Amino acid sequence: MFSSFGATTTADEVLEEADLRGRRVLVTGVSSGVGVETARVLVAHGAHVVGAARDLSKARRATELVRAQTTPGGGFDLIELDLASLASIRACTDSLIKADQQFDVVIANAGVMALPQGTTADGFETQFGTNHLGHFVFINRIASLINPGGRLVMVASAGHRGADVHLDDPNFERTPYDPLVAYRRSKTATILFAVGFDRRHQAGGVRATAVHPGAVLTETTRKMIEDQPAAATAFQWKTVEQGAATAVWAGLIAAADEVAGRYCEDCHVADVNDNPTEGFGVRSYALDPEHAKALWIRSEKMVGEYF
Repeated sequence: MFSSFGATTTADEVLEEADLRGRRVLVTGVSSGVGVETARVLVAHGAHVVGAARDLSKARRATELVRAQTTPGGGFDLIELDLASLASIRACTDSLIKADQQFDVVIANAGVMALPQGTTADGFETQFGTNHLGHFVFINRIASLINPGGRLVMVASAGHRGADVHLDDPNFERTPYDPLVAYRRSKTATILFAVGFDRRHQAGGVRATAVHPGAVLTETTRKMIEDQPAAATAFQWKTVEQGAATAVWAGLIAAADEVAGRYCEDCHVADVNDNPTEGFGVRSYALDPEHAKALWIRSEKMVGEYF
């Protein structure tokens, strides 16, 4: 059955035969788009979902349908998390740890895309600071809350194929800033973090993977299209229902050993492909364990916290 999944598969189709009662899932970025759909489909199949969002008022409005589809044994809660603020991340994780919240799956879906040059509350370049460093600190601080046999799913992007991380200049202090280059670097970092996390936690039974949701028409991508109209014709666009499918598949359906330490797209593990003229697969630099180790060390130094 799994071999029939592909680019047009929806998250509901992935979970068609799944009973998730008793499973607890944390999803970041549940105030719009794919994050909301991910929470909805999990709750509809019986899971208890904790959704993290920067703007709780917006998230409450966006997740009305999620709460409406709660099934017996499942549930939905919201927590406040601003990935562009280390203070917010630490307050959120302290609260989760104090409450001894345990999770079977963590789906790191939140992110920003192609923003003008700026910095987070702690002075990091906004996209690297939010998409990578924010999740790096958040997930490492709650790593002990992921149950043995659990999984981490990092939502990355095919955009990683356009740029490797720049460990000597992550904040564009010496490199001319380009919004898309910054985004692409941050998503390469997302994949490398999954590789590094998997290597550190597999002995304890927790595995990690990275996924590309596809090009999905959301608030984020519509804003990018407004700024760069040519982008509208550059992709085969997916619905949010299709965009949530690969993360759900990788986190709950695929065999752990199949996806761990890998990069997935269209509900399959992607092949390594370093040909810049071909629009599929994962660049080898994004799966390099030594590269992942170097990024981990650099990230710890930047945030001043060691895991």
